[in-house]
Amino acid sequence: MNVLTLIMRKKMFIIIVVLMSISLIGIIAVQVYWINNALESKKEQFKNDVQISLATASERINQKENAVFRTKVRKFINTKGNPDSAEIKQYLIQEIDTATQQKFTYGSTILEENFNLPTEMLDNDSIIFKRFSGKKDYFKAKISSSIDGLFSSSDETRYSFEQDFLNFEEIQITELFKDYNSKKPIHQRISNTELNNTIKDELAKRNIFLDFKYGVYTKEGLATKLKSGYYTINTKDYYKYPLFNEDLQGGVGYNLYVTFPNKNELILSGISSILLLSLFFIFIIIVAFSSSLYQLIRQKKISEIKTDFINNMTHEFKTPIATINLAIDSIRNPKILGDSDKVLRYIQMIRDENKRMHSQVENVLRISRLEKNQIDLSKETIDLHDIIEDAISHVNLLVQSREGSITVHFKAVVAELPGNQFHLTNVIVNMLENAIKYSNNAPQIEVYTESTNKFFVFKIKDNGIGMSKAVQKQVFDKFYREQKGNIHDVKGHGLGLAYVKEIVEKHHGTVFVESEKGEGSIFTVKLPII
Repeated sequence: MNVLTLIMRKKMFIIIVVLMSISLIGIIAVQVYWINNALESKKEQFKNDVQISLATASERINQKENAVFRTKVRKFINTKGNPDSAEIKQYLIQEIDTATQQKFTYGSTILEENFNLPTEMLDNDSIIFKRFSGKKDYFKAKISSSIDGLFSSSDETRYSFEQDFLNFEEIQITELFKDYNSKKPIHQRISNTELNNTIKDELAKRNIFLDFKYGVYTKEGLATKLKSGYYTINTKDYYKYPLFNEDLQGGVGYNLYVTFPNKNELILSGISSILLLSLFFIFIIIVAFSSSLYQLIRQKKISEIKTDFINNMTHEFKTPIATINLAIDSIRNPKILGDSDKVLRYIQMIRDENKRMHSQVENVLRISRLEKNQIDLSKETIDLHDIIEDAISHVNLLVQSREGSITVHFKAVVAELPGNQFHLTNVIVNMLENAIKYSNNAPQIEVYTESTNKFFVFKIKDNGIGMSKAVQKQVFDKFYREQKGNIHDVKGHGLGLAYVKEIVEKHHGTVFVESEKGEGSIFTVKLPII
């Protein structure tokens, strides 16, 4: 496989990852957009319902107050027998003075004026008006007696004059109502209880059963006594509607402010099923994408590792095969055939190289069988000190050939534990061989043992080349071998430490490494005693 092909594959992989990422972000963005739209729609609907409820509540309060006022005035008129405006005003002022314990006046002496209005409808007759003038002018019309005869003669004319009079009286009462309310404190016009119940009732008609807080403020922003507990306008999240908003001369208009502390819970509950479903699908998409991406990267990495493994395996087999072929050709030489010592030496060479290839194949098969649980891991009580000494004897010749040494420090009080002698011996041999292979100088290896109440611990320390933090995270992965570019400094298949980890974990133990680049490594194995 040439370099150009590798670069193209790498670019294609990056493009696929980028496209998948953009697709995922797009799907999530669309979901978030629709969820946000649904939330805004619910908020707008809630706002409209609240505004309608407050408008209806305000209208009810105004209508009730108007009706009570009119009943009171008409009752007074009926009691006094057609009083004039001055008497009505005096009655209302006295009531305000009594309620507020303050003195109010209309500011000027009431002036009574009589004047005639001629009309074409009457023969030489006129309507006599009496006007009382003060700060406010109210009119009371009295029709001369000569009109009575006209009323009896024409029903249509009578109806017209009666309608005019009734409209005129309505205007007077409306003006009195405004003037009366302008001088009466708002908390005496409606109680907190009535205002609260009216708002609650109107909200309930639109299926809003949330707790709310309210306060009534003047148009200038001054607080009134109408409020629910301690209420201040300290947030923008409120709903506002005019209350008693009459067009008064010098009077005060009021605004009703209502807030809902648990508004968001109600809005979210309205779309909770859709929201949860959307979040669930977004979560599934993210998990599926992450899993796919992880598997894609993992498979790519495994593919690269396996390719490297095959290449390395080929190189590893080339050497012994070439050596065997060379030895066979040498033996076939007539000159060599006559020399028994040389023949035996070449035969031994063939046997060693064959054993080496067999060992390499066995390592690959061992890992494969281990992953498929095809290796017999029958356990018996063994002495780990004996196992370690046996493993050391297997590698002594290698250490001596490198002019190195292995020193043991057996400090474990308890060394007996249940385990498989064959595989644990291979574990220690592999760890020792690694310590030898990755030492540039004469290998100086130290083996330590210690025991706790629950674990037997042994450590293998070397003075080798060490490894970086990144390498330490992958050193127990299958087929992994540290590289410098495309060059392997040390031959092997990256299976030894993977085998170590598998066997240790089969014994319910753990293995880890501590290392610094250029300062050697310490491999630690913890095996449970019981």
